[in-house]
Formats: sequence, C-alpha cells, structure tokens
Amino acid sequence: AAALNQRPTPVHEAPRMTYPSPAFREDRVEVLHAAIRELHFGLLVTHPADGFATSYLPWELDAERGPCGTLVGHLARYNPQWKVPAAGASALAVFQGPHAYVSPSWYPGKSDDPRQVPTWDYLSVEARGTLKVFDDQARLHGLLARLVDRNEAGREHRWYITDAPDDYVREQMRYIVGIELEIDSLVGRYKLSQNRDAADQEGARAGLAAAPTERERELAKAISATQRERRDR
Repeated sequence: AAALNQRPTPVHEAPRMTYPSPAFREDRVEVLHAAIRELHFGLLVTHPADGFATSYLPWELDAERGPCGTLVGHLARYNPQWKVPAAGASALAVFQGPHAYVSPSWYPGKSDDPRQVPTWDYLSVEARGTLKVFDDQARLHGLLARLVDRNEAGREHRWYITDAPDDYVREQMRYIVGIELEIDSLVGRYKLSQNRDAADQEGARAGLAAAPTERERELAKAISATQRERRDR
C-alpha cells in the first residue's frame, strides 16, 4: 500500500522552443523570392491517397500572382504526381541552398570555454500552397522558351528553342504537363550561425571561406550577408 502512495519521480522536460528558431527564420518575401530565383531548382512534395509523392524540377517564379507569388513548372505526363483534383491539392516546394558542417575549432570562444560541439549551417526556402495543372500549349511553350533562355544565356554557342523544328518541339510537349503552385506560405530557414556571438560567427564564416568545396564557400557568403545585417542593426 505504501508503494501505491509514492509519488512518481518527476521527469524533466526540455524547455519548449519555437521551431524554426526565430534567430534562423527568414520571412521577408523579397529576400525569399530572390533566393528562389537564384536556387531555381526545387523539390515538389505532395501527399496523395497512396502516400507521399516527390519530384525535382526547375521552377519559374511569378511574384505578382497570389499572396506570396506563384511557382510555375512542368512534369512528365508519366509522372502521376501531376494528377491532382481540378480544385488543386496541397503541396510543398523546397529550395535547398548551400549547407555545410561547422567545426567548433573555428570558434575563438573555444579557448575560453571548451563546451562547444559541431553543428550544420544551411539555407533553405519552403513554399506551401495549392498545386494545379494547366495544359494550355501556348503557355507551356512560353514557359519552356523562358527556361531555355535563362539557362542558355551567356553561352558562347547557345541553343535556342527555335533551333529544333517546331513540329518536333510540339510533339515532345505532348509528353509534359504544366503545373503551378500558388504560394500561401513562404518561410526561409537561414541557419547561419546567428546564435553565436560576432567573433564565433566570423570564425565559422572564415573557416567555410577557406574550405575546399564551392558549396562551403557559398555558405560563407550567405553568412557574410547576415553579418552585414547584424552590424547595421
């Protein structure tokens, strides 16, 4: 009976925290639109009745349509992900920017306090909204022409969509379908060592700037941008 009256040992719960952390959250639409245009290639995620569906594709951003803009792209017809109800389906597009391991050996503060651990810094943009399909051939052709122009621009011997016979291009278009994602919610996750003091953040930037891969050096540039904003505040 005495055992029944004993109080259970309290379990210490971790403090409740907002996620993503406000320190790493980017909500400025103009900043996120610029990131989408630069990253250009994103992951589309939907959840039909038979489970998750994913596709990777280049996106065009129409900043003027919808509360947060509209993403426009295309999928192969044999890809069942495009088969959504006429009213559309909830969808998520993820644009992954540079990311990298951050060594605690880069923190000057480590010499005063050895209680430091590694982390991973990254930059990503998440666009949520309603996915719909379009099959207008003129609109689809325009989308493809802009996609080609964007990616061929600046090449010495560039290719134009008109270099291929028009009837051949039109035939190939039968095998793709246009999609658009009207964005209702746009969130950036910019984990760029903002939670460290200025010296440690600079240590992370310098370490990444000297790293061997372009991905790491690109992340160092993103940290530099947050440093400028930190100084301007």
